[in-house]
Amino acid sequence: VQLQASGGGLVQAGGSVRLSCVASGGTFSNYGMGWFRQNPGKEREFVGGITNSGSRTNYANSVKGRFTVSRDNAKNTVYLQMNSLKSEDTAVYYCAARWGFSSAVSEAMGQYNYWGQGTQVTVSS
Repeated sequence: VQLQASGGGLVQAGGSVRLSCVASGGTFSNYGMGWFRQNPGKEREFVGGITNSGSRTNYANSVKGRFTVSRDNAKNTVYLQMNSLKSEDTAVYYCAARWGFSSAVSEAMGQYNYWGQGTQVTVSS
């Protein structure tokens, strides 16, 4: 499956942005989806994710209450709504797909089979 992320850009602190990730080449509902982020010289970290059906989500503590992951299986798209942005949210954001059906969202990079190209989000203070 191929993943194409978009929606990044420059935003002021306190603002909002929504990232989208469109999947192609596979049956989207067969995949749990995750969002990760990375800064130069740092490890890629889990941000949030959603199960195949969309019934469950999970978030990193640093974004809980500010970010929301959702999906539209009819559009083969997963979203990351980012509110109350902080300068420390600046990063390249990646979407990822985890094959198989699960009742839980994995935070482990190694559990994801496919990755998008990343989209830069820069939060100015």
